[in-house]
Amino acid sequence: MSSENAYFVPHDAKWPIVGSVGMTLLLGGFASQLNGSTSASNVMIVGFLILVYMMFGWFGEVIDESESGTYKSNEDASFRIGMIWFIFSEVMFFAVFFGALYYIRSFSVPWLGGEGSGVLTNEFLWNKFEAAWPTNGPGDVGGEYEKMGAWGLPAINTLLLLTSGATCTWAHWGLIANKRKQLIIGLALTVTLGFVFVGLQMLEYSHGYNELNLTMGTGVYGSTFYLLTGFHGFHVTVGAIMLTVMLVRSIKGHFTPEDHFGFEAAAWYWHFVDVVWLGLFVFVYWL
Repeated sequence: MSSENAYFVPHDAKWPIVGSVGMTLLLGGFASQLNGSTSASNVMIVGFLILVYMMFGWFGEVIDESESGTYKSNEDASFRIGMIWFIFSEVMFFAVFFGALYYIRSFSVPWLGGEGSGVLTNEFLWNKFEAAWPTNGPGDVGGEYEKMGAWGLPAINTLLLLTSGATCTWAHWGLIANKRKQLIIGLALTVTLGFVFVGLQMLEYSHGYNELNLTMGTGVYGSTFYLLTGFHGFHVTVGAIMLTVMLVRSIKGHFTPEDHFGFEAAAWYWHFVDVVWLGLFVFVYWL
């Protein structure tokens, strides 16, 4: 138990080394699989299971410490600063990929088409290449394909994700007003919408691969499309899992109007993936 001015420091924490072992096995197995190892998949599975064990154990201890009153204002400030920096790192992560998309569309493709300093490139290397977006690359290296339209499943997913942001905020209002039923219903709706989003994105990928011939090998358009939307889908999945944990904790009676940063952190993350999706919808699907 910590006083108001002291800072709680856990002793004999085993979870960091457990997580390190799991991550080493997961990444080592993945690297071995890329190099043709026949047993690499088993190593990856073991590493993944160790990471899951670490998360349940470590997060469970943190929840127990929080509910027992161990954390005070100093720890709360550290959690907030840590979450802010984590989300900032995620912003930079997606900024790199958005930057790559911008560079390809605004510079690389026009240069290959003969604009600016790319005149000689076009004349001697890709004489018949016409700069246009989307493109499967000079020489049609990606084969025939169709562009993923914006106003089908992507538009539905946009509506779902924006609605989930509203239900998450509504749940937060319920928590602040000490209305437990509103909190639980709002979180349940948010989690449901999040997983429906992921399911519809999987359906969209199936449509793209099987009917539009839109694959990772469909030139630079296919690779950037799946890179950006795939990583975002992964983040939505992580956010939905985080909110599921918050839902279970809310049902168990955790959180108070004055002390609920665990919920706030998950809500911050969820609103972050909402904003990123709006950027994806505009620059990947629409324009």
